[in-house]
Amino acid sequence: MALTCTDIPKFICAVLLPPIGVFLEKGCTYHLAICILLTILGYIPGIIYACYIILAY
Repeated sequence: MALTCTDIPKFICAVLLPPIGVFLEKGCTYHLAICILLTILGYIPGIIYACYIILAY
């Protein structure tokens, strides 16, 4: 998908606190639960997953 201007704040949130970026993109779905779990297990996997979700949708 194309990168838009609304994705920039989502990426900033994804780097600071990954679940917030996923929440802004997808809402309260299973993607948010996966991102929270990955962020608890390791901060970097949470960031990678959040960026993937923002770019994929």
